Amino acid sequence: MNARSHRVDFGAYPQRPAARTSPALEAAWRTLRSRFFTRPAAAQLPSDVAAAFDTARERLVGINSLELARHIDKVRARLRRRRASPAATAEALALAGAVMQRTLGMSPYATQVLAAWLMLSGRLVEMATGEGKTLTAALAAAVASFGGAPVHVLTANDYLVQRDRDTLAPFFSALGLSSACVTSVSKPSARALAWRHDIVYSTARELVFDYLRDHLSLRGERDSRVLRAQALAEQDRAAPGAAPGAAAAALPGLYFCLVDEADSILLDEAVMPLILAAPSHTLDVSGYRRAYQIASSLQRQRDYTLLLERRAVTLSAAGRERVGAAVKGASGVLVPARRACELVEAALAGRLLFRRDREYVIVGAKLQLIDELTGRIADGRQWQGALQAMVEIKEGLKPSAPTVTAAQITYQRFFPRYLRLCGMSGTLLEARHELRVAYNAAVKQVPLARPNRRLIQREVCFVDAGHKWDAVLASVREHAAAGRPVLVGTDSVGDSAHLSALLHAASIAHQLLNAVQDADEAQRISRAGQAGMVTVATNIAGRGTDIKLDPAAAANGGLHVIATMRNRSRRIDRQLIGRAARQGDPGSAQNLLALDDGLLVRQWPPVLLRAVATLCASRAGAAGRVPVWCARILFGVAQRLAEWRDQGQRRDLRHADEDAAERYGYTGGIE
Repeated sequence: MNARSHRVDFGAYPQRPAARTSPALEAAWRTLRSRFFTRPAAAQLPSDVAAAFDTARERLVGINSLELARHIDKVRARLRRRRASPAATAEALALAGAVMQRTLGMSPYATQVLAAWLMLSGRLVEMATGEGKTLTAALAAAVASFGGAPVHVLTANDYLVQRDRDTLAPFFSALGLSSACVTSVSKPSARALAWRHDIVYSTARELVFDYLRDHLSLRGERDSRVLRAQALAEQDRAAPGAAPGAAAAALPGLYFCLVDEADSILLDEAVMPLILAAPSHTLDVSGYRRAYQIASSLQRQRDYTLLLERRAVTLSAAGRERVGAAVKGASGVLVPARRACELVEAALAGRLLFRRDREYVIVGAKLQLIDELTGRIADGRQWQGALQAMVEIKEGLKPSAPTVTAAQITYQRFFPRYLRLCGMSGTLLEARHELRVAYNAAVKQVPLARPNRRLIQREVCFVDAGHKWDAVLASVREHAAAGRPVLVGTDSVGDSAHLSALLHAASIAHQLLNAVQDADEAQRISRAGQAGMVTVATNIAGRGTDIKLDPAAAANGGLHVIATMRNRSRRIDRQLIGRAARQGDPGSAQNLLALDDGLLVRQWPPVLLRAVATLCASRAGAAGRVPVWCARILFGVAQRLAEWRDQGQRRDLRHADEDAAERYGYTGGIE
């Protein structure tokens, strides 16, 4: 199938026109209605669809290769004629399942068929961790492509993109469908050719940045879809297989998108716009260094205030006067004084609020940001404004030149442009109201294929990190000695390195998985299911890769997960805990926390936490423990506050982006 056949079926350039989200009152009503008048329930296939699926599956049993090929052509032709009735879709799913069994040796479970059906209906699906989302995505993508849709499947990182495409290529090929992948190392000419395949695997960032690059190359039309369609028509007139010209659009349209780890992409990564940047001018290194020196001379409370939750700094009136006096007679970036104050505020934030091995790491002579939500290096990402250069100055590195925005868009504005948006994740129910408002996408829950055997042990909170790490060490030693694999989730690279040092001192063999070792994270996390193996990981690094138990580990009780923190979102907590006891395996999990954990420090006044720690430390026989009821209140409230703030930040960003697009979109910079 080529791009031309796509456009015959779905128009010159399939894309939903950009539209504002619902007004505030309407959005509030939709949220309240879904929260209080509807209750999530486990989905199931409609009886007529289930009957049609079973009938089609029975008819395919024992069919020879020639008959199967004819049947594939027949089903594809029916769906291409837009006869996508429930019965036809069920037959296509049964056909895809039969081909999957022949090519990959794996037959989809009933729950996987149900999840694929729901996604083909435009739903977001909560499918528990380890229930086979990779094969489910393949089923849905194949059936959608049968209908002539260019299908984009988005997943967490380049490794998973390449792995999934390579694993599933024989399956797609057997169905007569072409497949490709686009990663961060793909060259421009290869990208344009790859996007014209029937099914393309990629990451959200690569997809959106290619969309923005198209926007820049096609700038000049108020409705960019017109120029995109013209560029695609020129490509069709070119010789088959030829690389697209400079004026061609890389993407053939936005019809069907399937988002794996949908909560991570649509929510957690949607807190900032995606910006295609260009260098603005030569960096005034001396001016930036002078601003950093001035920041080092200022005093907290007298000259500035730290806004911990926002990770920002504001100068007081006295601080502004001191900065103005310090730059009097200066030139370059320190003029006017208002600009100097902005640079000093960025320098203060870089010095005091952004920490090495937590928000960033140094690899070689380069500063690289850490994705808070995954613990991975955010390759190619940098902070806006002067913050990047100020942190580099703090670390003794060559500061980066500032950039200007060439084009930008948010996930909240990009993904609704698909004519059909769907996806799946192990944790969606908590965010179903926001997903409904932001993306107009309903969430459905798929039941487990096998009974859950996970044991959740009682949560324990300690007065400080010292007591917590002692307890973590004791728990690791106990479970590893019993022949069970252990996975310890930490909050940062620094915490993972600290625990690794403690384990080394205790002569406990282990493997470390954090942002610094992310090149082989899949291999390391796949070894985490061996009996007695101890793995220390930042946050949920390794997400998307199964931890498979060896026979000895399963016999000894399965994987034990230790969470040493509560995350900003309950969904992320569930992702870590969900690594234990997958697909009916045995397993257990426990939270070991402390009052000086980052979440509490950011949300509660320090004086309150110190008072609680003092009272708990004085309790006889408490061994540095905080009462369970007290810990639940402190962490529960802090987590809800963080979730509300993050949700508000995404909402404000969405509205600001919509306003900016209406006001300045004609300039071409905002898509």
